[in-house]
Amino acid sequence: MNSSNRSARGALVTLATWILVLVFFFPVLWMFLNGFKPESLASSVNPTFFFKPVTEGYQLAMDRGMAGYLQNSLTAAVTSTIISVLLAIPAAYALSIRRVKNVENSLSFFISTRFMPLAAIVLPLFMIFKTVGLLDNIYVLAVVYGAMNLPVTVWMMRSFLLEVPFEIIEAARVDGAGMFREIVRIVLPLVLPGVAAAALISFIFAWNEYFLALLLTSSAARTTPPFLGSFVDGRGQFLAVLSAAATIAALPVIIAGWVAQKQLVRGLSMGAIK
Repeated sequence: MNSSNRSARGALVTLATWILVLVFFFPVLWMFLNGFKPESLASSVNPTFFFKPVTEGYQLAMDRGMAGYLQNSLTAAVTSTIISVLLAIPAAYALSIRRVKNVENSLSFFISTRFMPLAAIVLPLFMIFKTVGLLDNIYVLAVVYGAMNLPVTVWMMRSFLLEVPFEIIEAARVDGAGMFREIVRIVLPLVLPGVAAAALISFIFAWNEYFLALLLTSSAARTTPPFLGSFVDGRGQFLAVLSAAATIAALPVIIAGWVAQKQLVRGLSMGAIK
């Protein structure tokens, strides 16, 4: 009886899991399908599942210069990820292996910077960048993204570094390894999955950021999320083109997650199991 109850509960959990997966995946599937529909079908009140696919939406998205916005997003995301990871590694090292004083206060300060709403900091940033002539600059936007993602990256990297056996570090110090060699040759190879996970999270945050990109850029440095918002205006919602552009915009993140899935799973589980 107990075995049958467990089997029934397991089947119900599996069924509920598949229902949740379908509920969360259906909007993505519908976006993908709408990208291959004519505008008349995509904007229709009655949903259409069977249709003759067309690539007009993708052609219109590229004709509106989407390639340039994708390049800006890639530049900002990659540059900000490099900045945040390079700064987070020594910071997390100092907060985990070679502990500085008042570690808890430092960690609280790092994470508290994420509590401030972006609306409170965007005006000072706008005024500063306007004064020094750095508005609409993709590399300035990347630095802002790097600073914005740094606290989360530091917290993630610290949890990974805490998993490194201290005996290995002590052995390296006995062999005369300095701090730089200790980090690069001893610690980093052990936490590479964690570095990949932190880098991917930082990349995704920067790639999807909308608010700062909308207000700190105008044309030369505008990224993909504000470009997607331009398809909704007073003339209506161009759902076919918007769905096609959104599908293209989602591909880099999906590909990066697929390529790094093993490292991502290993990295995210490093700090979870003691």
